[in-house]
Amino acid sequence: MTVLQFHNTLTRRQEPFAPVDPAHVRMYVCGPTVYDLAHIGNARPVVVFDVLYRLLKRTYPKVTYVRNITDVDDKIIAVAKATGEPIDSITARTTRAYHEDMGALAALPPDVEPRATAHIGQMVAMIRRLVESGHAYVAEGHVLFHVPSMSSYGKLSGHSRDELIAGARIDVAPYKRDPADFVLWKPSAAEQPGWDSPWGRGRPGWHIECSAMSEEHLGETFDIHGGGLDLIFPHHENEIAQSECAHNGKPFVRLWMHNGFLIVNGEKMSKSLGNFFTVRDLLAKWPAEVIRLLLMKTHYRAPLDFTEDGLRQARVELDRFYNALQKFDPSCRLYDLDASLTPPADVTDALADDLNTPLAIARLHEHASAAFQSAAASREPSPQVSALYAGGRLLGLFNQRPETWFKGQAGSGLSEDKIEERIKARLAARKARNFAEADRIRDELKAQGVVLEDGPGGTSWRRV
Repeated sequence: MTVLQFHNTLTRRQEPFAPVDPAHVRMYVCGPTVYDLAHIGNARPVVVFDVLYRLLKRTYPKVTYVRNITDVDDKIIAVAKATGEPIDSITARTTRAYHEDMGALAALPPDVEPRATAHIGQMVAMIRRLVESGHAYVAEGHVLFHVPSMSSYGKLSGHSRDELIAGARIDVAPYKRDPADFVLWKPSAAEQPGWDSPWGRGRPGWHIECSAMSEEHLGETFDIHGGGLDLIFPHHENEIAQSECAHNGKPFVRLWMHNGFLIVNGEKMSKSLGNFFTVRDLLAKWPAEVIRLLLMKTHYRAPLDFTEDGLRQARVELDRFYNALQKFDPSCRLYDLDASLTPPADVTDALADDLNTPLAIARLHEHASAAFQSAAASREPSPQVSALYAGGRLLGLFNQRPETWFKGQAGSGLSEDKIEERIKARLAARKARNFAEADRIRDELKAQGVVLEDGPGGTSWRRV
């Protein structure tokens, strides 16, 4: 079995992965708050932890991946108030769009996708345990976690108490016993969504949702918790506090993994700067695999600068990979053998070393180079191109056949029918020995991103 090693945010070091039960690995990743379309920053953790999920499934006999849907939140309430659209309609519409966009990026669906509104009972039960054990208290219709009741609070973020209070960006309400205390349950006005509880009609705080859902589907202690760097404090810090105090100090999560921030053209993504992109915006302009590859070309813990130049380079790299597959596996036999193929050790080893996707991609290029340097194309795929394909599949790439890739890329306004029409016109010109016209048509198509390739079987084409 491949030995996996990952950087643990909690211990601040890279360490061998040791699951609670090697026969069943359990992972939780914070999912979306469904009030608007997902932006490209939201897509980064989805792709990062999709690669990890694929690697774990290759390494262990059973993996349970849980990613939640937050469908009760003040942001959702604010959108409903501003637009007049019912909350159920907003959450259903944006959840559907999220599934479509992440599916387009070839992210495998999680094994379990719990919705916060379906777990209110579990949240109330956990809050009740915290109140009974003295870790939480009731004040003016709110239930708050009392941070000083947990001596190790702050162990994930590593901040001092003063930094934690300043960084929480919370209102120091007069009913709080301590400025750092945070809300587990809050009252709901008549027009707001709410549920009955021992403390009155209300709704849960954000942090308790993930603690309750992870306990329900993965148990009190599980293997991996993932999310973006921005969630370390306060969200993940508060999850630890709630869960460990509700479970009499039992460890919550063994391995914490966080992806770095995403910026666009060197600046923080912002609508006011004009560099804010939804996944749907980008999918209208670029093939989904181009977006996915660019998200993997930077190590997951490092900041990622998402640029048009980066997208163009990712597209060139995918053209190279698909060109190798087309030339050295012309019958697409590898696609038929997909499930039975074993990824090459060098790609697996790169991912086993703290999910080093840039190194894994570099090794795909090495396999592509070896394929181009090998013998001429044959009906059976060469070992080099087999390694390229299997390694790419582990990264979630090569989701279409080469012919489809080259014909279906964005970048040309010409339809397939129009291209075929121009190819027929070029063939007629060549038969008439009007080579100047034939060359003109070829150059015209090339200028519009369509390259013609003449061969014994006729003329084929691909977009570039």
